[in-house]
Amino acid sequence: MAVVLYHFGIPGLTGGFVGVDVFFVISGFLIGGLLWGEMTRTGRISLANFYLRRFRRLAPAFFVMALVVSVAAWIWMLPFELREFGKSLVAATVYLSNVQFFREAGYFDIGADEKLLLHTWSLAVEEQFYVFLPVFMLALSRMQRLLVPVLGIIAAVSLLACILLTPISQTATFFLFPFRAWELLAGVLLAIWGHQRSSDWALHPALSWLGLGLILWGIAMTQAGAGFPGWQAMVPVLGTLMVLANGQDRNAVNRVLRSAPMVFVGLISYSLYLWHWPVAVLSKYVRETYSGALETAGWIGLSVVLAILSWRFVERPTRHAHHLGFRAVLGTVAAVSIVTVGIGFALFRFDGFPSRYPPHIRTHIDASGDFLQDWSRCTVAQSGPLAGVETCAIGPDGPPQVVFWGDSHLRALMDGIAAVATETKVPGMIIWHAGCPPFFGVTKRESAATPAQDQDCHADNAAIRVALPDIGMRDVVLVGRWAYYATGTGIGRDVQNSITLLPEDAQQTDRFARLLEQTVTEVSRYARVHILQQVPEVPEYDSRLTARRLAHGRDGAVSASFAVPVRSVDERQASSTPILQDLAEQGLIDLINPQTVLCEDGICSVLHHDQVVYFDNNHLTNRGAYALAPVFVPLLTGEAQND
Repeated sequence: MAVVLYHFGIPGLTGGFVGVDVFFVISGFLIGGLLWGEMTRTGRISLANFYLRRFRRLAPAFFVMALVVSVAAWIWMLPFELREFGKSLVAATVYLSNVQFFREAGYFDIGADEKLLLHTWSLAVEEQFYVFLPVFMLALSRMQRLLVPVLGIIAAVSLLACILLTPISQTATFFLFPFRAWELLAGVLLAIWGHQRSSDWALHPALSWLGLGLILWGIAMTQAGAGFPGWQAMVPVLGTLMVLANGQDRNAVNRVLRSAPMVFVGLISYSLYLWHWPVAVLSKYVRETYSGALETAGWIGLSVVLAILSWRFVERPTRHAHHLGFRAVLGTVAAVSIVTVGIGFALFRFDGFPSRYPPHIRTHIDASGDFLQDWSRCTVAQSGPLAGVETCAIGPDGPPQVVFWGDSHLRALMDGIAAVATETKVPGMIIWHAGCPPFFGVTKRESAATPAQDQDCHADNAAIRVALPDIGMRDVVLVGRWAYYATGTGIGRDVQNSITLLPEDAQQTDRFARLLEQTVTEVSRYARVHILQQVPEVPEYDSRLTARRLAHGRDGAVSASFAVPVRSVDERQASSTPILQDLAEQGLIDLINPQTVLCEDGICSVLHHDQVVYFDNNHLTNRGAYALAPVFVPLLTGEAQND
């Protein structure tokens, strides 16, 4: 219930996602108890019977959901999104979706709320647990005295790794089984403890109350983000253990949990979990925003109806189909798996079948997926002055003659710059850090970044400051979203984003000017400095949203977001452009103007030769990068310096 309400945006449940942690403990408790009971009764574990029960229990409802959602994705999703859905369908079928979603996390990755099968990551963790636990218990079945201590040690190591690594790699500890194993093993160890002591599971009413309190505290107070799971996951896990340990006691908490409505939610919980997330994703995908609480309730209601139908007509009949033996069940699961993998592979292999849409929509669709780049020459140094900083080689091999340093705007231009570096036969290097101004000594606070990410920006720029003089390049090119740094705010669709350059001892524009001039002056001592004026922002444009609206017949005033007058661009950049021009007049920099390519007849447009060259309201696509690339030829060849 917590997970479902959280995913539909019900207020007051900031930690509703910890319902998954509660689920992990319960799953471990049930499976661990079943396996331990079988092992103590018979001295062995029947893997065939175990996996037969698991397949009957989980596979049918999953495959029905996956096939129905595949049809819905075909109808509504854009080709790039459908391509990514195909990849996740394959991963979910083979129980590796948690690994896939871990690997996908990144700056330009499609939003989590658009991934139709994102919720299957927890099912993958559970399935991996089903592989690990029975095999491990069977391996130690002749040494049962060692089993519990060894499981305890594994759980402790998993918990410690989760706590220590969450600040370093939160996506790994969130998605991957080794860092979640302790939650499942906590339930397993409780079940074994109860069996060994023939517990009646009625210890003291206080356990139920305290356990429920911890679970509710986790649901209401846990914050999503870089700090979870870590130690925070211990709160709902401990609470669940307490409720389970006292599950047969006569008290108000257990009476509520045994009530008919709660038991019914428990019965349909698996199907409800399977269906609620695709309903939430697709409803928000098509509707963009809900009209109010009544509509939200309607979509939750639809999730419940689908769950009931799935439970009644899929789960129950197959779960109790005892006439189906292991071979029949395994063969059926294998056959359907081949179908879903085949569907997923086809969607991925053929790029989501873009031919489903006419050309005027496809150009925006193409832009929505036109940011995948060649990272084969990008590395993160493990030692030396640039340790921990990502750099990408461009052009022919050799010491870099030109270094491009910037933020995500530079990342967006990477393939175009790399192409002209190759054409001009000039070796170079790209150094980029998203949301990080290419300034020496910069310290910032940004709404879209965590404190750790803000600190990483400062640390990377400090390393670059030390390393640049020894690289021996001829030119340095600075690329950034200058208006954002000079004003401190985004515009249009990202107006909610803000950045503060620290310390706050002057106006933001003055701090911007001071940091930029200091950086330029310092770099000028050993290289010629060039600055790319900011790519014009088209405030209301978003390639995915535009393509989606056009594809779904909601044209409306979409075309009004395609262009902006040059005068509006100049007004937006009025805080930064004069500072750049002043540096150019002093002879400290060469200024490169992207408007010569991206603007025409007083208009800056997302279209260039009838093709969309913007990904969102301020980043170019790869096609845009190739269109803009010629402006860098003079500096690569040395003509700009000669001029």
